[in-house]
Amino acid sequence: MTILVTGARGAVARALVPLLREQGLQVRTGSQKPDEAAGAVLLNLKDPATFAAALEGVTSVFLYAESSHIDAFIAEATNAGVRHIVLLSSSSTLSPDAADSPLAKDHLDAENALIASPITATILRPGTFAGNAVSWSWPIKSGGPVNLVYPNSHVDPIHEADVAESAFAVLTNPELAGKAYLLTGPRSVTFAEELDLIAEAIGKPIVVNTVSRDEWKAEMSEYMPGHFAEALLDWWQTNDDVPAEITHTVEELTGHPARDFAIWIQDHAAEFKN
Repeated sequence: MTILVTGARGAVARALVPLLREQGLQVRTGSQKPDEAAGAVLLNLKDPATFAAALEGVTSVFLYAESSHIDAFIAEATNAGVRHIVLLSSSSTLSPDAADSPLAKDHLDAENALIASPITATILRPGTFAGNAVSWSWPIKSGGPVNLVYPNSHVDPIHEADVAESAFAVLTNPELAGKAYLLTGPRSVTFAEELDLIAEAIGKPIVVNTVSRDEWKAEMSEYMPGHFAEALLDWWQTNDDVPAEITHTVEELTGHPARDFAIWIQDHAAEFKN
């Protein structure tokens, strides 16, 4: 049995691969930049020409959501004899407007294509990755303020290790396959609370500056399209002073409670220090 893990340079894949190999499983990693991921084969989910070689001899796949050529990927996986695909999707697909949302549509299209395919599909829907906090590392390291529009917006930060361990569980236990799982961290926290935990971990005060939507969009214009920034702001506004829904799915799949954001920042404190 060979398991193909896509997105070899990603945080979840980097945590998942050692778990699989420790169990003596054959693992192949795929990356669109294999020279930057040791031992990876070329696999660009936006280039169907790379699919066949990466999928040869593979029985299971851990797949990052990329819908642009999902039908071609499924066809090639079917031809290769793949029996199970675990999709790393997003909890955003559960939103009523997911089909029209730039935050959710790509994930939803990938989900729908896999569910309709002849291959057994398992869907992992994590909420907010704790790692999103790394976007604050530059202003924190430079000593400037972190600009937020909704500092009291709630999120359900999940550690990438918990996502990886959940993926390991569904890849290795056939009884867990063919279902969809909503994954969250152990508690709802606000952006302001996350920043307090980061400040405590690095021993340095962090100033939070509340800005307008237009000011934040202008700051982010170099990094994300305007329509995506607008959708993100709308999502944060929806969750302003509203606790996030929390599940115990991580514990059900892994046998231990999900790691708190405080643990994540202890693991990643160096990324916020000069």
